[in-house]
Amino acid sequence: MKNIRAYLSVVFVLLAFTLSSCEVIGDIFEAGMWTAVIIIVLIVLIVGWIFRKLRR
Repeated sequence: MKNIRAYLSVVFVLLAFTLSSCEVIGDIFEAGMWTAVIIIVLIVLIVGWIFRKLRR
C-alpha cells in the first residue's frame, strides 16, 4: 500500500508540473462529454428496442 501511495504522489506531482490546470480541466470535461454522448445514445437505442418489442 505504501508503494502505491508513493507512486500516485509522484504521478500527481509530475502532472502538476507538466500540465496546466486549464488543460486538465478541459480534458476532464471532454472525456465527460463523450461519455455522456455514448450513454445517451445507448439509452435511446435501448428504449427504442423495448418499444419495438412491446408493439409486437
